[in-house]
Amino acid sequence: METTISERKNTEPILRVEHLKKYYTYGNGFLSHRKTVIKAVDDVSLSLYPGETLAIVGESGCGKSTTAKSIIRITDPTEGTITLHGKDFGKLSGKELKSARQKIKMIFQDPYSALNPRMTVRDIIAEPIDISGSYRTQAEREEKILEACDMVGLNRDYLDRYPHEFSGGQRQRIGIARAIIEKPDVILCDEPVSALDVSIQAKVINLLKELQDKLGVSYIFISHDLSVVRHVADRVMVMYLGHVVEEGSRDDIFNSPKHPYTRILLDSIPSIGKEMPEDEQQLIAGDLPSPENPPSGCCFHTRCPHCSEQCRNTAPALTEVPGQPGHRMACFC
Repeated sequence: METTISERKNTEPILRVEHLKKYYTYGNGFLSHRKTVIKAVDDVSLSLYPGETLAIVGESGCGKSTTAKSIIRITDPTEGTITLHGKDFGKLSGKELKSARQKIKMIFQDPYSALNPRMTVRDIIAEPIDISGSYRTQAEREEKILEACDMVGLNRDYLDRYPHEFSGGQRQRIGIARAIIEKPDVILCDEPVSALDVSIQAKVINLLKELQDKLGVSYIFISHDLSVVRHVADRVMVMYLGHVVEEGSRDDIFNSPKHPYTRILLDSIPSIGKEMPEDEQQLIAGDLPSPENPPSGCCFHTRCPHCSEQCRNTAPALTEVPGQPGHRMACFC
């Protein structure tokens, strides 16, 4: 359910993240007083609108998952504001936080480690409503469990089994059922199909799209698989070394990429029966810099084929591409 630029201008974001930072600090040894700071996420802002899918893409280590975990406060951000339904989600605590968390959930990457092996499927799916107490009777609890089970295509007869008795695809359906049982407005999907067999990935992706149509839920969809992103996303945000380097609609990013890093990522998508001439191929040189010691200036300049002296010394701002509303990039090119 793609939202256009004009539609979004008349709609308030359901979730707004501004200047999000997540830094990790640790000592360099028992006798050392020096501290090392890892800038996992460095000044990320985003808006998520009702019923849309915002995809976050980039190499492993670029900060995608840390961004999601900071938004949902699995780990509290170092700086920044997170606004959910107009409330400062980052400052909520106690009962207010418990209530707000009914509206934002997460589907994790690894369905094998995301489920408690000592709990039955029934209790795993019911865990969110058990925590929030959003039912009055055991009959109402069971009704909610069965509804979630049916929505994700799980056999009701399996509810008293344990996670080890299921395949990876079935386990991910259990995780999805747990995420939707309270009918949230926002679900953060952290590489939800990357650990699954290719034959199962399409079924899970189609399930997520069906649930979006049925429940009107908004997704932040984290993935390194651009083929999947092209299928599910309304908008795409490209991250590199903790920074956003480009953001735009799906068509902007896939049909008219502007940042050198985005173009290189797209060139790396395998295409059956189509071979790009070697002189047109763009490959990323070198390794991803360490977030312990990020490069000065543009974070991508050490690997960019178009690097200039300005790139080495000055960090470009994320600015709108002329003539393309909503399409922004951080580059001097």
